[in-house]
Amino acid sequence: MSGVEQMWRVHVDPTRCIGSGICAGIAPGHFVLVGGLSRPVAERVAPDDALLDAAESCPMEAVVVSEGDGLRRIAPEP
Repeated sequence: MSGVEQMWRVHVDPTRCIGSGICAGIAPGHFVLVGGLSRPVAERVAPDDALLDAAESCPMEAVVVSEGDGLRRIAPEP
């Protein structure tokens, strides 16, 4: 298994984000609020269940977690 497969990719869609801060509250080590919107601290991260919870909890589904290659979405569930 390559390093890319072992990592997850985290993206926050700035056109959907409303800055509720839920993601930062659930996974504070992975998200920060900048200018009223959320952004990931790092785009590629080690798997962490808190990221799944953050993506599933986003009211706008702005947080997307995918496999390291970005081809398969992990959360929120499609």
